Amino acid sequence: MITKAEVYRNGIKAGILIRENRHSFIFRYTGKYFSDPKLPAVSLTLPKIRQEYRSSQLFPFFFNMLSEGVNKELQCRQLKIDENDYFGLLLAIAQYDTVGAVSVQPVKEETE
Repeated sequence: MITKAEVYRNGIKAGILIRENRHSFIFRYTGKYFSDPKLPAVSLTLPKIRQEYRSSQLFPFFFNMLSEGVNKELQCRQLKIDENDYFGLLLAIAQYDTVGAVSVQPVKEETE
């Protein structure tokens, strides 16, 4: 099942993060953000030299936004999220109060 999230940097929509399946992730800068030279890259590992990046695992930059150890266990238990569902945990915890300038908002899937 494809899951999408919008990625914001300092409140400006910078791109979209897509989980196509368990082993396929895409990060794509929006056209507007990518073409504005004044706006910085989301991270050093996702420079604005390409508009789209693909990975077989959650990109390290986003993975590093997650808690570890006991905090992760507690979050997963309270939110009822599998501890190995890094993307699901990211969507649940990286919406509001993140350490850096980047936040991640789930995209509401439209029903037909």
